[in-house]
Amino acid sequence: MSHTLKPELVIINAVLPDLPGLYSVAVRKGNIIAVDLQRDNDPAVAAGVATEDANGRLVLPGFVDSHVHLDKSCLMSCCQGPGDGLKGAIEAVSRAKGSFTMDDVYSRGAKTLEKAILQGTTHMRTHVEVDPRVGLRSFEAIKALKQDYAYAIDLSICVFPQEGLTNDPGTESLLLEALDNGADLIGGCPYTDSDPQAQIDRIFDIATERNIDIDFHLDFDIDPKGALLFEICRQTTSHSWKGRVTIGHVTKLSAMDEQAFQEAANCLTASGVAVTALPATDLYLNGRNHSFNTPRGIAPVHRLVSQYNAQASLATNNVLNPFTPFGDCSLLRIANLYANAMHVGPEEFGLCLELVTYQPSRIMRLVDYGIHPGAPADLIILDATDTSSALAEISPVIAAFKNGRLSFRRTLPTLCRPTH
Repeated sequence: MSHTLKPELVIINAVLPDLPGLYSVAVRKGNIIAVDLQRDNDPAVAAGVATEDANGRLVLPGFVDSHVHLDKSCLMSCCQGPGDGLKGAIEAVSRAKGSFTMDDVYSRGAKTLEKAILQGTTHMRTHVEVDPRVGLRSFEAIKALKQDYAYAIDLSICVFPQEGLTNDPGTESLLLEALDNGADLIGGCPYTDSDPQAQIDRIFDIATERNIDIDFHLDFDIDPKGALLFEICRQTTSHSWKGRVTIGHVTKLSAMDEQAFQEAANCLTASGVAVTALPATDLYLNGRNHSFNTPRGIAPVHRLVSQYNAQASLATNNVLNPFTPFGDCSLLRIANLYANAMHVGPEEFGLCLELVTYQPSRIMRLVDYGIHPGAPADLIILDATDTSSALAEISPVIAAFKNGRLSFRRTLPTLCRPTH
């Protein structure tokens, strides 16, 4: 190995994306200090340094989930009865959250967070609803989760007004209080506000006054007209907030013709506004009024990246609640679902993996993310030998490291063959 400092851990026989051969990754004090081609009789290994043998399996930086709702996960009791799309999901959770307690939110959030950790997620941005119905109870619970699970995952908290801002007295003061007490960024949901423009204006004012990033829920329908993304791009540019604004869902992009899509994509690239598609929720809630030829309603974010050099990601969003009564918190499953629904072939499977790793790391402005000297040793080992098979087969994560410390190890199943 080319490093001079003695490592505390070496991952050996690792396959790295798009690189031939096997590699060893040396870790010291939570950071990667060297990445070298594997060789026999490695001196670090010979010197008795702790090793993790990847056995020719794929090693990736930990998955990055840029849009989750921990506070309202695991609410299957609210999913009973006929579904009523987005409006019905919002109303069902609105009725429930008045009875949320800190203990309740913490318990449900912990269950979801642990699932994500065991699926290889090492960074997450969770959106938390703040309004007079729930007050700051959910926020305080998620803040406790952030501290208690820091050994395995970095949790960023985005507070936002799910049911509107200008039409919901008391919500803004609660948002500001949460920001005063540890929230990392602010979100918005203009399509539920009686005055969407006024909400957008106010969210930008708060963000620029406090020097924080923004993550909007936006344009959740499949009517190509009236896209608010152009106003978000305009304000991002006018406030010089390039690289600090994300918009989630943006399902109108799925319904635009090619000319309109090109206009939107160019606007997103020029302004530096990122787009997060949420395939599980977007598929489940959109197109419910179509009895046949049902549209998918997913923003084609792989095209935004590959054709327009925009920033984009795929994320989990909701888990086991009225918005999405499914989910095991596997970002690899989300990427696989997206590739299936969007007709993405094997030649772009690697890009789909980037949409749950490197792309969201840029959206969340993670420092030194990746597998290179100086990067935090946030690493996962998958039961796969290359990126294409990992995505195609939703290969299980068999081990994860957070800052060089083992977070979990999964024992793979074995066939019990007859002995005669």
